[in-house]
Order: sequence, then structure tokens, then C-alpha cells
Amino acid sequence: MTDEQRRQALARIHAKRSFWCHLGAYILGNAALIAIWFFTSGGYFWPIWPALGWGIGLVFHGLGVFLGMRPITEEQIQREIDRGHLS
Repeated sequence: MTDEQRRQALARIHAKRSFWCHLGAYILGNAALIAIWFFTSGGYFWPIWPALGWGIGLVFHGLGVFLGMRPITEEQIQREIDRGHLS
């Protein structure tokens, strides 16, 4: 295993841990909001709005972690160099 492979593997592990922590915070945070709703009014179910907004962010976080964590290939690097977008 090269240093670069190790670095990429560590980056993937950190990204996955970050996602799972985010998911845990989402569950606990929304449980707290639902508890507040339940014990205060129990009327209009307003916790749905923060849950939906936060949920959208969580979905994009998960997509970035699990679909966007492919290693960068030499072909991709060369293609970017060929495009000339480097300063």
C-alpha cells in the first residue's frame, strides 16, 4: 500500500464517520424537536419543516460520501490538465 492509497482510505473513513455522526445528530435532534412539540402544544406538527430541511442536507451529505468517494484516476487528472483550467 502506498502513502497515497493510505491517505485516500483515511479520507474515506473520515467522510463515512462524519456522515454517521450527522445521521445520529439528525435522529437525536429531530427526536428532541418532536418531544418539544408533543409536550408543549401537540397541535400543528411543525417539526416536519426542520426535519425536511435537515433531511435534504443529510441526503446530499450521504450522496457525496457514498457516491462521490471514488478515487481520482490518472486519466481524470490528465483530462483536467488538458482542459487547461489550471493557473
